[in-house]
Amino acid sequence: MEQLNDWLIEFSNMLWGWPMMILLIGTHLYLTVILRFPQRWIFKAIRLSVTRDAQSKGDVSQFGSLATALAATIGTGNIIGVATAVTLGGPGAIFWCWLTGVFGISTKYAEGLLAIKYRQKTPSGKMIGGPMYALEKGMGVKWLAVVFAVFTVIASFGIGCTVQANAMATLTHDAYEVSPYITGAVITLLIGAVIFGGVKSIARVCSLLVPFMSLFYVASCIYIIGVNAEYVWPAIRLIVKAAFSPEAAGGGFAGTTVMMAARYGIARGLFSNESGLGSAPIVAAAAQTRNPVRQALVSSTGTFWDTVVICALTGVVIVSSVLAYPDIDYYNGTILTKAAFSKIPYVGTPLLTFGLFTFAFSTILGWSYYGEKAVEYLKGHGWVTAYRVAFLLAVFVGSIVNLSLVWHFADCMNALMAIPNLISLLALSGVIVHETRKYLWRGRLDKEM
Repeated sequence: MEQLNDWLIEFSNMLWGWPMMILLIGTHLYLTVILRFPQRWIFKAIRLSVTRDAQSKGDVSQFGSLATALAATIGTGNIIGVATAVTLGGPGAIFWCWLTGVFGISTKYAEGLLAIKYRQKTPSGKMIGGPMYALEKGMGVKWLAVVFAVFTVIASFGIGCTVQANAMATLTHDAYEVSPYITGAVITLLIGAVIFGGVKSIARVCSLLVPFMSLFYVASCIYIIGVNAEYVWPAIRLIVKAAFSPEAAGGGFAGTTVMMAARYGIARGLFSNESGLGSAPIVAAAAQTRNPVRQALVSSTGTFWDTVVICALTGVVIVSSVLAYPDIDYYNGTILTKAAFSKIPYVGTPLLTFGLFTFAFSTILGWSYYGEKAVEYLKGHGWVTAYRVAFLLAVFVGSIVNLSLVWHFADCMNALMAIPNLISLLALSGVIVHETRKYLWRGRLDKEM
């Protein structure tokens, strides 16, 4: 296991070297420029996300598809993942994580557009789409589409399942001494009750759960920021300075480098918001929408909420807590997060436990759908039930097994999914611009395809 862990670390470091960071950030910047900064449409996009377009083709509402995508992205990466980025890359990692989110809005927009543009209807009348269809139908590269789908299935068992289940079981055991076997059984039953209902069941649960858990978590962060008020501005300055001059962080962060800050910030940013990963377009394809650009705008709000808002708040909470309480152990992401939230009198630890539990639960729901659709692309609808059963078994196993190396495995899968997806975005950038000009720049957002 040690050898496997060491190999995964080396492989992850290779995948997340400068070439990958240049490809990811380069795609974000390139799409931002050619799409004339779609970030400026974010408030229109937020309004569209809560506007029902029920008469249009699709299986779930635009908000339902957004909530499902957010369910998959707002998870442990927003809490423990951000703290882990700080412990590994220093406070400057928060800046790179946030910047990945700001420019990643353009990439998430482009992914949503292609999802609708190349989606197709199954024999049962359901909509199905995602990067595998853009790669096959848009680019004509079937083998690369298969590669993406295979990595999506594998990733669904890692980032989207065992990691989340293990976090939930560990939390409940540490906080309340509940056996991981009991937690695992309860989680498995609850997840099974939802995913066997299909995308409408998943979207319905996520539409109720995501707004509640997000507001709950944001309120907790704002409270801690209020408690640490005098350290908030110094924390923000340190985050920006340390992004370009790691020695500015001092203390236990003195050994970090700009490369480390950027590497862990960008990796955790992708892990959190999934812009460029290619997962969110899979559920975006099921949305009821009049044209590709409407859903593209709605999809882009996912990155805004996930990283520009939630991860930024988490980062400020973590760094301001380190400054306010120098005795905090900032070499361990989990301990660091618990210490920060413990500053909320009496209810801090229960709030963190509840937040992580609901975030992880919703992430499992979202990723079950991603993996399911990838399996359907590869083998047909007949294999979906077998996948759901295997997924539920993985939920239970993840709850009771020590998964110390799964974070590195998740980083590897993220990169391997992102590469073919980013290739499709760059290759089909002309299509993305054409559709944007047709519907957005010419003021025709209400027009049907």
